[in-house]
Amino acid sequence: MPSPIVSRRHDILVLFDVTNGNPNGDPDAGNLPRIDPTTNKGLVSDVCLKRKVRNFVLNFPPSTRGTNQFDIFVRSGAILNPIINAAVAQNSAPLTALPPNPKPLDKHRAEDQVAQDAVRFLCRQFYDIRTFGAVLSTGDKGAVMTGSAHGQVRGPVQVTFGRSCDPITPLEVSIGRCAVTKIEDVTKERTMGNKHIVPYALYVAKAFVSPVFAERTGFTEDDLALFFEAVQHMFDHDQSAARAEMTVRGIYDFEHVGTQSENNATQNAREAKLGCAHAYKLFEGVAITLQAGKDYPESFADYTVTDNWTKDASPTGVKGVRLTRHVDPRTQTSEEASDV
Repeated sequence: MPSPIVSRRHDILVLFDVTNGNPNGDPDAGNLPRIDPTTNKGLVSDVCLKRKVRNFVLNFPPSTRGTNQFDIFVRSGAILNPIINAAVAQNSAPLTALPPNPKPLDKHRAEDQVAQDAVRFLCRQFYDIRTFGAVLSTGDKGAVMTGSAHGQVRGPVQVTFGRSCDPITPLEVSIGRCAVTKIEDVTKERTMGNKHIVPYALYVAKAFVSPVFAERTGFTEDDLALFFEAVQHMFDHDQSAARAEMTVRGIYDFEHVGTQSENNATQNAREAKLGCAHAYKLFEGVAITLQAGKDYPESFADYTVTDNWTKDASPTGVKGVRLTRHVDPRTQTSEEASDV
């Protein structure tokens, strides 16, 4: 039985940290850790975080598959236009059925149908398209995609920049190498280089799941479960010399379930789809504070994370699920992975 399309809004808060690493280098600043110059707080781009999710799905696809497949569209070494053109060609029956010299309106309708069918095919085939969306108007199959409103797919899952809770102080560390790369440097004892690190920082990112766009791309409950799994493990198989210690510290999923009784299922479904509370209000209920006496954080233990949304004090119509396999139990006000 196929998994149902996601029909409820989700607002998600993700906590992750870095120790002696570069979580996201800025190519415009010599690969220094990204930083907000107005506050000196660290930044991790949304593209960086989505890359981690894509890599996890690519390396650990589900063992059982239904109608949807789990290929990754935006990946290292991929050439996108041939993939888009093949999807258009595979769904071009409405164009081949046109009579010679068709009327402009008939041709427009046929091209529109081809574009819709190609987008549906690509969404079924590629997990990241039906999750994050994609620009599909780069192919060279005439105006079928480039001139179509279907050429840009907006995905149901949107991710914000990660932002550190406190200002960061990036360090430039000199490193030496005993080997050389050029023959003329063979007499040199060693060559020098450098790397950039953040001694410690705790970052917060947000994600939003829209059931409206889930309907358009076919994003299912199984796809959502895979997204949460990917976020939980997104640094576990991403270690490198630049970021050996990055850890997901907490995931807070606020699922909107509606306020109506079972007798008013239609209205309840509408509320769950629309949302029952503002996302910013839900996020503000998770307080992250630096412990007294600390001028700057040196580890996650220097923070206190308090979830004020308990079972007795939560917005009506919102169910909070805490996925916190890494969070220090001392920072929690209720059980892990429990409904709030």
